[in-house]
Amino acid sequence: MAALLLLPACGEDQTAEIPLPKELTREAIGHYCNMIVQDHPGPKGQIFLSGQSDPIWFSSVRDTIAFTLLPEEAKNIAAIYVNDMSRARWEAPEAGTWIEAEHAWFVIGSDRRGGMGAPEAIPFSERAGADAFATRHGGEVLAFADIPADAILGEVPDSAQATGHGHDATQETHQ
Repeated sequence: MAALLLLPACGEDQTAEIPLPKELTREAIGHYCNMIVQDHPGPKGQIFLSGQSDPIWFSSVRDTIAFTLLPEEAKNIAAIYVNDMSRARWEAPEAGTWIEAEHAWFVIGSDRRGGMGAPEAIPFSERAGADAFATRHGGEVLAFADIPADAILGEVPDSAQATGHGHDATQETHQ
């Protein structure tokens, strides 16, 4: 009986292709906030689950990483993409700036706030870009696998809530 259950798997290709990132449209709704993702500044994220052609959208990278840490969320993740903030504008990251989260460098604990006004995990494709950003805005540079859960799931300081979903007139473009 067990051998019969394995037969279909023998003929199937076991190496599934990693889906390519999708570009944001007005129809992309944030998984946790249920708001239009494009309406929020800062880096965004998208997660593809195995067997699904459309990603789950996130208004911030912090929320994207939180999805991977929360026990109640799906674990059949096929790909995670975030905006490369060395190539993207803070107010509205451009098309074509997606990078794989697992290969990015993140600045944690900077003075910048994400799309929902919370502390953000700010992604860069190159360590040098993350280091330069951290020099200007504070924070620590970490690889995806080294980001501590409390930096993502920890309590949001009251001062972050007062920023109005992360909008700040003094924010630079192209970090």
